[in-house]
Amino acid sequence: MTEQTLSSDTLHFGWFLAYKFLNSLFLGLSIGAVFTLYEPLSPATFSAGGIGLALATLVVATQYHRIFNPFWFFRLSLGVEVIILLGVVGVLVYPIERPLALFVYLGYQITFALGSYLVRCETLLVIDQRRLTQLDVAKQIAYLLGMGSSWLGYLLMETELGLATKASQVVVIHWPLFAVQAGVITCLYIAFARPTSAPG
Repeated sequence: MTEQTLSSDTLHFGWFLAYKFLNSLFLGLSIGAVFTLYEPLSPATFSAGGIGLALATLVVATQYHRIFNPFWFFRLSLGVEVIILLGVVGVLVYPIERPLALFVYLGYQITFALGSYLVRCETLLVIDQRRLTQLDVAKQIAYLLGMGSSWLGYLLMETELGLATKASQVVVIHWPLFAVQAGVITCLYIAFARPTSAPG
């Protein structure tokens, strides 16, 4: 089976645009919750995590010759989004304590390790300048919308719902995050025009 090259023919751009929009919306909504989730972790954890992230990113970079194709781009992207969804579910199910904080932190470190690779693949997939502009504009609008919604949500939770503790507010904000992340995974799955074959 021949190796497929990255090209815009690999995906449905409209669905891919929706995927990136929801992805950035999730980022904007979740940015404030991270600080509360990570509170149980020690500074040493972040130092060790930084070292692990650097090493993992290095390993991924050495494998570019194997994974720069639609087969791996789709599956690694899907894997990243599933890991994030598991973190959201974890917050909804378990108390915000050190085990959950470690789980969420490790999950995000894995996604960050693949970040450079995914951005490079995205640029190769969407080479049209007009479409790249649409992607970047959509991502920034969604990010701003997410941050604004997050700020308003926390304000309403404190003033109208009487949720004064940060932990309870973070749990509540993870319900819309769950819905958004489910949409992210759905759009990513549909975005690819056809099943991609493993290179070989």
